Amino acid sequence: MEAGIFYVLVGAVAVAAFARSRGWPAPLLVTTLALAASFLPFAPDLDIDGHVLLSLVLPPLLYSAALDVSFVGFKRSLPQIRRLGIWLVLLTAVAVGFVAWWILPSLTLPGALLLGAIVAPPDAVSAAAIGRRLGLPRRIMTVLSGESLINDATSLTLYRVFASLTIAGATVSVWDGIWQFLLAVGIGVAVGLVFGIVLHQLRMRISDAVVIGTFGLLAPFGAYAIAEHLLGSGVLAVVAMGLYVGYNSPRTDYTTRQQEKPLWLSADLLLESFVFAYIGLQFPRVLRDLGSESVGPILLLSGAVLLVVLLVRPLYIYPTSAWANFQDRRRLERWDRGVQSGEFEKRHRASRRWSEHSADELRTRIVRERMAGLQLSWKDNAVISWAGMRGVVTLAIAVAAADLATLDAEASHAIVVVAFIVTVGTLLLQGLTLPLLIRGLGIASDVDEEEDEAALAEVRAKSREAGKEFLAEKRVEWEAKYGEVDLRVFDAFTRRMTRVENDTDEAQSMEDAASRPSYDDLVALSKGWLQVRRDILLAERDAGNLDEEVMRELIAAMDAEELALDTRGATRQPGRA
Repeated sequence: MEAGIFYVLVGAVAVAAFARSRGWPAPLLVTTLALAASFLPFAPDLDIDGHVLLSLVLPPLLYSAALDVSFVGFKRSLPQIRRLGIWLVLLTAVAVGFVAWWILPSLTLPGALLLGAIVAPPDAVSAAAIGRRLGLPRRIMTVLSGESLINDATSLTLYRVFASLTIAGATVSVWDGIWQFLLAVGIGVAVGLVFGIVLHQLRMRISDAVVIGTFGLLAPFGAYAIAEHLLGSGVLAVVAMGLYVGYNSPRTDYTTRQQEKPLWLSADLLLESFVFAYIGLQFPRVLRDLGSESVGPILLLSGAVLLVVLLVRPLYIYPTSAWANFQDRRRLERWDRGVQSGEFEKRHRASRRWSEHSADELRTRIVRERMAGLQLSWKDNAVISWAGMRGVVTLAIAVAAADLATLDAEASHAIVVVAFIVTVGTLLLQGLTLPLLIRGLGIASDVDEEEDEAALAEVRAKSREAGKEFLAEKRVEWEAKYGEVDLRVFDAFTRRMTRVENDTDEAQSMEDAASRPSYDDLVALSKGWLQVRRDILLAERDAGNLDEEVMRELIAAMDAEELALDTRGATRQPGRA
C-alpha cells in the first residue's frame, strides 16, 4: 500500500510536469494515463477512505488558493461571487438531482440530490491557469477565483444535508437545511478568523521562516478539523484563514513570503496530481463492480448530468448578470442625484481622501471602487459561463460519498462513475476549447494595464516624496552620530528613487570614500527605504488606489532587493566594516 502510493505520487507528478511544460491541461493528462495504466497487471491497487482523502487534500488546496486571492478584489466582486458560489451551486445541485432521479429512480431522490451536490462546484484551477496564460482581465479572474473558494463550502454543506436525507426514515425540512447552512457559515468563518489572527501574529513575531512555514502547513488541517467538529464549514474556515493571512502577508518578514510561495505551489502540484491519478486508477474497478446490466443506464445518466451541468451555468449567468447590471445602474443614478443635491459632499467631506482630491475626482474614484468587478460584458459572461470545469473537489467528495453506509452499492458506484465522467468531460470539452473562446472574443487585459500604469505613476511620486523625507531624517541622525557626512551617500539614494535596482555596490563605494558610516549603517539605510516603499504600497492598497496583485508583484521585487542586501552582508569578508 505505502509503496503503491509512492509510485502513484511519482508517476502523477512526472506526468503533470510534462503536461505543464507543454502547456497542456495537466489534470486531464494525468487522469487519462492513470486510467490506461489501471488495465496493466502490475498497476497498484489503492484503497483509501474517501473522508480521509477529502480531509487530507481539501484544506491545503483551499488555503493555497485563498492566499493568492486579492481580498480587495474579492470584496468588490462579492455580489457576483455570491451569486455563482451559492445560488448557482444550489440550482445546479437541484437540477442535476431531479434529472438523475428521473433517469435512474433506484438512486432515490436524496441520493440523486447528493449526486447533484457533488458535481455542482466548478474548480477554477484549470480556468485560472488558462486565463493567466492568455491575459484575461483581472475582473474575470477575481470572479472565477472567488467563486471556487465559496462554491466548495456550499457544495459540502449541501452534501452534508443530502447525506443525512439518505438515512432511512430521516426527515429534514427546508428550514433545517437553511439553519445547517447558516450555522456552518458562521462557525466556519469564526474558526477561520481565529486561526488566521493567531497565525498572523506568529508570522509577525517569529523570524524563522522554516518554523513559520511549518505552522502554515499545519494550520489549514487544524482549522478544517475543528470547524467540522463544531458542525461548521471546514472549507469556509480554511478560506477565511487564507484570505486574512494573505491580505496581511506584506506586513510580515520577507523571508516568510519567499519560502511560502514555492512551498504551496509544490503542495498543490503534488496533491492535485495524486487525486486525479487515484481516481483514474480506481475507475475500472468501479465499472467492474457495477455489473454489465448497470453500465448502460449509468453511462446514460452520466451523459445527461454532463449536459445539465454545461447548460445550467450560462442559462443562470446571463439573466442574473443582466438584472444585477440594471440594479447597479439604478444605484448610480440615485448617487448622481445625491451629488447634484450636495448629499455626496456632506457624506464624504470628513473623509481623509476629500482633502487629497477634488469632488469630481473623489466621486470617480469611489464609483470605480464600487463598480470594479460588477459590470461585466456579454463577452466576459461568455468566458465565465464556459469556465465551469469540474476538478479535484468533485472527485474527492465522490470518493467520500461512496463510503457512506446509507447508500447501497449500486448508488455508491454510480455516484463515482458520474462524477468521474462529468469531471473528465468538462475538462475535455471546456478546458480544451476555452482558449479558443477567449481568443475568438478578443478579451484582453488592456484596461487593467492602463489603470495599473496610472496607479504606479502615482505610487512612484508618493514614494519619492516619502523617500526624501526618510533620507532627510537619516541625514540628521547620521550627522549627530558621525559629524559631517559625505553627501554622495544620500545623493546616490536620491538618484535611485526613479528606478528599482540594488544599490549595495554604489553605497559600498560611498562607504569607502567617506570612511565614516559603517557598512551596517548603509544596509540599514537601504532596508529603511525599502520599508518606506512597502508602507506606501500598503497604504495605497488599503485606500483602493492600487490593485492588490500589482502590489504583490512590487512587494516581491522589494523582497528580492532585501534578500540581495542580506546575502551581500553574509558573504562580506570579516574586518571590512
